[in-house]
Amino acid sequence: MNETAVALEHLDVVIVGAGLSGIGAAYRLQTECPGKTYAVLEARAAMGGTWDLFRYPGIRSDSDMFTLGYPFKPWREAKSIADGPSIRRYINDTAAEFGIDRHIRYQTKVVAADWSSETARWTLTLEERDDTGGISWRSLTCGFLYACAGYYNYDHGYTPEFPGLASFSGRVVHPQFWPEDLDYTGKRVVVVGSGATAVTLVPSMAEQAELVTMLQRSPTWISAVPGRDKYADKIRELLPPNLAHRVIRTKNILFTIGFYQYCRRRPAAARKLLTGLTTRILKDEKAVAEHFTPTYNPWDQRLCAVPDADFFKAMKKGKAEVVTDHIDSFVPEGIRLRSGRILQADLVVTATGLQMLPFGGIVPRVDGAPVTLSDQFIWQGAMLTGLPNFAVCVGYTNASWTLRADLSSRLVCKILNHMDRRGYAAVVPEPDGKLNEQPLLDLDAGYIQRSIADFPHQGDRHPWKVRQNYLLDSATTLRTDLNKTLAATPKSAVREPDLSTVR
Repeated sequence: MNETAVALEHLDVVIVGAGLSGIGAAYRLQTECPGKTYAVLEARAAMGGTWDLFRYPGIRSDSDMFTLGYPFKPWREAKSIADGPSIRRYINDTAAEFGIDRHIRYQTKVVAADWSSETARWTLTLEERDDTGGISWRSLTCGFLYACAGYYNYDHGYTPEFPGLASFSGRVVHPQFWPEDLDYTGKRVVVVGSGATAVTLVPSMAEQAELVTMLQRSPTWISAVPGRDKYADKIRELLPPNLAHRVIRTKNILFTIGFYQYCRRRPAAARKLLTGLTTRILKDEKAVAEHFTPTYNPWDQRLCAVPDADFFKAMKKGKAEVVTDHIDSFVPEGIRLRSGRILQADLVVTATGLQMLPFGGIVPRVDGAPVTLSDQFIWQGAMLTGLPNFAVCVGYTNASWTLRADLSSRLVCKILNHMDRRGYAAVVPEPDGKLNEQPLLDLDAGYIQRSIADFPHQGDRHPWKVRQNYLLDSATTLRTDLNKTLAATPKSAVREPDLSTVR
C-alpha cells in the first residue's frame, strides 16, 4: 500500500455541539474574536441540540424566552414560554442570520481529544457519518476546544427496572425517543414520572387520549405561570425591538433571581405561597396536600412551570389525574400499585428522567494520559484544572441556561484575546491553595445524583465556586484578572507542529 502525506486541518477553535449553547458560542467567537478560524462539530444531522432531539407532544421551555433566548437576538414571538418547534426555528434563524450555519459540520462526533504540551494543540479524532449511514474517521487539530454539548446523554435516557414489564400487553415509550407513528387517540395513558417532561406530556396528550394518569412516587413543586407575558407585550408596543428585549430580559432576570432567593431564604412562606396558588386553581385542598405538596423545600429541586395552568386545567376537565403511589409490578392490563390498585393502560410513557454525560462524552488525554474529569475543579464555571485550552459550557439550574452559557462564551473570547495579546500558546487554571470539593450541580434531583460523581467539582471560594446568581456573575466574570489564576505557556516554549498525517 502506498502511503501518502496529507495536510492535517488546523482550526483556532473547535466548538462541540450545535444546540442553543453552541450557536451562541459561535456568534460570540466570530464577533469578539473575528480573526479566529473555527468550526462547530455536531454529532447529529441537524442543529438545535435538545430542541431538535426531543419531539414528544407539547415539548416546551420551562424558562421564559426573553432570558432563554440570546441577548443579541430579540425574541419576537408572542408566547413567553415557547414550544419546541418555535425554539428550534429561533436557533436555526440565528445561525442563518449571522452566517454561523456555514461553519457547522453535521454527523461529526468527537470520539477522542488529545492535548500535546509540546505543540500546544488538541488533536481531535472524529467519527463522520454519511447519508447512507457509512462511518469514516479522520483527525484535525485546534488551538482551543470548547465543549457546548451540555451534560445529557443523547443516546440513552434513564429507565429503571420495572418488575413484570414483559407481561404488559400495551406499548411502552420513552419521551427521549418518541415514535413518529404513535397514535394515542382514545387510549388510556399512564405517564410515569413527575418532572418537567411529565407535566408537559399530561396536558398535551389529554387533548386526544381518553385519560392520562401521571403516576408519581412523590410530589414535585409545580407552579402555574402565564404563557404570555402581558407586561412584555406592553413594553414591545412602546419601545424599539432591541431596547424592548433588553428591558424585558432585565425584568425577568430580576424576578427569577428574586423568587429563587425568596424560596431559599423563606422556605415555609414559599411553600405556603405555592400550595395556596395551586389550591386556588384546583379548589381541592385534599388533592393539593396529597399530590402537590412535596416533602422538600421549593428549589431544593428545579421548579416545574406549567404555562396558563394547562396541567391543572386538564385535571379539572377530568381528562387527567395524578396518582401518588409506588409501582409493584406491570401486569398485562397496566400497572399494579403497592396499594393494590391497578392502573389500566394501553400506553405507558416512562418520563423517568435523563442520563447525564459529561460534556458530550469527550474523554480528554493530556500528553497521552487520560484525564479523569471527576478529579478536576472548574474555574469560573468554564475552564477545568488539568486541561489546557479547554472550556465547557454549563448553564444555571435556577434560571435560564443561556444566561450562564452566554457569559461563559464571552469569557472564552476574553481568554483567547488575552492569550494573543500576551503571546501565550496555552493557559490552564491553577488553584492558589487547597480547594474543598463540592458537587458541580447542587440539586437533589435524581438525574443529577445518579451521575454527578463523574463530573468535575466546584470549590468553596471564588473563582472556583459555581454561583447560581446571574447578577453576581455578570458583574464579575468578565472583570476577572486572568493573570492571577491562569498559568500560561508562552509561544516561545512550544514547537511548530508537523501538519501532515499519513494515509
